Amino acid sequence: MSEVNIRQLFEDKQARLELSHVAGADGNDRIITEEAVNASNNGLIGHLNLIHPNWVQVLSQTELDYLRALSAEQLADAFRQIEQSGSTCLIVAGTKDIPSELVAFADRSRIPLFKSPKPSVHLMWLIRHYLAKELAESTTRHGVFLDVLGVGVMITGESAVGKSELGLELITRGNGLVADDIVELHRIAPDTLEGRCPELLRDFLEVRGLGVLNIRTMFGETAVRRKKSLKLIVHLHRPPGGDLSQMERLPLNATFQEILGVNISTVKIPVVAGRNLAVLVEAAARNFVLQQRGIDSMQEFITRHDQMLLED
Repeated sequence: MSEVNIRQLFEDKQARLELSHVAGADGNDRIITEEAVNASNNGLIGHLNLIHPNWVQVLSQTELDYLRALSAEQLADAFRQIEQSGSTCLIVAGTKDIPSELVAFADRSRIPLFKSPKPSVHLMWLIRHYLAKELAESTTRHGVFLDVLGVGVMITGESAVGKSELGLELITRGNGLVADDIVELHRIAPDTLEGRCPELLRDFLEVRGLGVLNIRTMFGETAVRRKKSLKLIVHLHRPPGGDLSQMERLPLNATFQEILGVNISTVKIPVVAGRNLAVLVEAAARNFVLQQRGIDSMQEFITRHDQMLLED
């Protein structure tokens, strides 16, 4: 289950947003979990809202002026609603003038209170993106994940079918390695899966006979990627008896594999002696890009064939 620790959020965004602690340091270990977010109506982050609260409440000058205008009884009631809403931290944005009552409330309720000189909209945009990625639904898959001609391609197949060797050849052709063996997939948007590499395996590719290779050291910085959106799965398989004649030559229907509710285009490539798999994978990536632009080579061929039949 994915989760975000408020202390980690502060440390990760401190430099970018010039964050500093104001009060409520005892609550820095509060967490936001994927399960809690999915089970509640709370927003991830937004301006202070007492009716539809956010996990991270942001206060600009407008919200602070609102609090100052409340009577003592109304202010106490507003603080009670914030405390009961489940909000994990408060951030004052764009101003240094923080009411003493808010500071005292943060210490009393143990809700971390931070401040940033950045405008509230800018701050929320960055933190919302951060929270969405950290809390994204995730899973793992076995394979080699590469950036092939700008397309995120995951090569799958049974053990010893040649996935890593193919990955190495693609890297020598100028493509980039994201992950070998274990690919972490995170659903960062309704139709987008982002592939990452576990920290332990980053930059490494295992090739039978050679052992573990450090791709960054061997080929340079441009040969590796930290992350990439998964767009295409290339599945390697050995045809029975190594006979390609029994395979369908013109697959008419597109195939997909569903991962975390997202359909990923899938291409199956048979592995037999003499085939240049690296060229085939690059061709599959190029063809995928054309299809995204509305250019379907298979349909063009079928249309041309039907027209010639009509002319005859």
